[in-house]
Amino acid sequence: MKSKKGLKKELTFLDVFCLATGAMISSGLFVLPGIAHAKVGPVLFISYFFAGLLALTGVFSQAELVSAMPKSGGAYFFVTRSLGPAVGTIQGLLTWFSLILKAAFALVGITAFAQLILPQLTESMSVIPWVGMLLGVFFTFLNLKGVKKAGRAQVCLVFFLMGALLIYVVNGVKFIKIENFTPFAPYGFESIFVIAGFIFVSYGGLLKVASIAEEVKRAEKVVPQAMIASLIVVTLFYSLVVFVTTGILGSGQLDGSLTPLSISAEVSMGKWGMILLSLAAIASFFTTANAGIMAASRYPLALSRDKLLPKFLSKLHSEYQTPVISILLSGAVLIVCLFLKLDMLVELASSVLILTFLFSHLSVIILRESKIQNYQPTFRSPMYPWIQIIGTVFFLFILFEMSTQVFFVKIVLIAVAFIIYWFYGRLRTEQKSALLHIIARLTAKELVTGRLEEELKEIIQERDEIIKDRFDHMIEDCNVIDIDKKITVDQLFEIVSEKIAQQTACSKEIVELALLKREREGTTAINHDVAIPHVIVDGKNLFGIVLVRCRQGIIFNEEYQEINAVFILYGSKDERAYHLRALSAIAQIVSNSLFNEIWLHAKNEQALRDAILLGKRTRVSFKKGKYF
Repeated sequence: MKSKKGLKKELTFLDVFCLATGAMISSGLFVLPGIAHAKVGPVLFISYFFAGLLALTGVFSQAELVSAMPKSGGAYFFVTRSLGPAVGTIQGLLTWFSLILKAAFALVGITAFAQLILPQLTESMSVIPWVGMLLGVFFTFLNLKGVKKAGRAQVCLVFFLMGALLIYVVNGVKFIKIENFTPFAPYGFESIFVIAGFIFVSYGGLLKVASIAEEVKRAEKVVPQAMIASLIVVTLFYSLVVFVTTGILGSGQLDGSLTPLSISAEVSMGKWGMILLSLAAIASFFTTANAGIMAASRYPLALSRDKLLPKFLSKLHSEYQTPVISILLSGAVLIVCLFLKLDMLVELASSVLILTFLFSHLSVIILRESKIQNYQPTFRSPMYPWIQIIGTVFFLFILFEMSTQVFFVKIVLIAVAFIIYWFYGRLRTEQKSALLHIIARLTAKELVTGRLEEELKEIIQERDEIIKDRFDHMIEDCNVIDIDKKITVDQLFEIVSEKIAQQTACSKEIVELALLKREREGTTAINHDVAIPHVIVDGKNLFGIVLVRCRQGIIFNEEYQEINAVFILYGSKDERAYHLRALSAIAQIVSNSLFNEIWLHAKNEQALRDAILLGKRTRVSFKKGKYF
């Protein structure tokens, strides 16, 4: 199936799980442990585990946001809708650049492992960048062929990768030396948290999942499940593998090594083990580069859709429906980055990832507190808002502990992104944010329009694959009455009968009498909140509905005195069959335990319509020129 914007929904749970896992298990495991161990000591495996716990807080927020808005651009899309286009532009461009840097770093990392397998390459190091360039071109064109083909390659590589690591852990446990864990924390236990920030780039694969959510089947369920499952598996693998490697090698061999797992595998399994782990490392770099281009290219696409970047970046390939210009641009920048020194930029990529998770926490808080009716995630972060508050505090602490050099580079990148927004995007976009809705609750309602609610409604309709039927079209065109004082059922029918008379050939008096007669025969209240009065009118092929909301409650009789939602149905005799269908649709919608809360808090007439249009119910198809 194609989404509204043309991207194909092809990825399954396995594809998404492998995309995230393959993107995470790469340089963060095969290269960084040696560098990080020199800074923190044997306690490194706890840093990896702590970083995983921090990432889990971010994943909960990301999963909620993805389930509500499964769109290309991932975190950029969420941040723009919650914090505004200026912050969204900065976050989107920084994340795009950091994903490309991580992919480029993966291709450069192949050099060290290739030398272990083929030492003769040492004499011709000048050819290595060309190897990275060729691989960059290969993965760029692989992504042009479609996300499914790239996803299949990812699944194969990830299964090989996880199998190799499992063999390594099982064989390596027997060679662990307890003395290699002393002193356990030579730089103090506070270094655990500092190094957790340094290695946080290891969990960057999670960003890539959110960015391709629009191309996932049943993304609102699949993406949260796959993200959480992948993070748990990867955190356990990271902690176990780093623990085993530390126990085998010790500080003497581990500190500063760029191939720690391969060296450790040679100790525990011999030459074949070294070759196996080197091939696994190369496979992991392949998955990172592949997933990096796939995910990074969706950021310019999303920015372009919102008119924050030029329109041509959102162009899709006529056959494969992939963002061709955005993929080519991302691939070109990746190839250029192969010639950069990336040591310091690893820390920069980590800081951008931390910023993204921090923004995700803030986005969840803002979207929930803005009380936007059409923000309807299918997955809700547990322990809200404590997960978001704790995650934000720790992320801020880690950011301030990072090096001064990274801080200044980050400021420059933020300034460049803001300039792009100020001189290009600001002049073209009409994007509104949820933050304005919070401000409007405290000040003037004129600050906000219904643009964000309308966009969220369209996203839900696309996400839930809602195809409009006759009932939907009837709700879109019906009369809506919003009453702000307590009234009786007689007063209600007097108001409503005038609206129905305008839509039919019947007089106001006849409609009112018919409604009163039907009510006296037996109450139409179906519970203490909802009533569904109905009346037969003269004519043919005539059926309609009037929606009524009364916050103070309508008195129907002694038992039902606070009815808030009234659905008044009117139709000709030949529409009796559809009358039953409409009753069934209403019954399904109001059976939702949250319906009355949504109904009472709806801000305007359109919000009342949306409460019905987005309600969960069975829809019927359009056949032979008529809605059934």
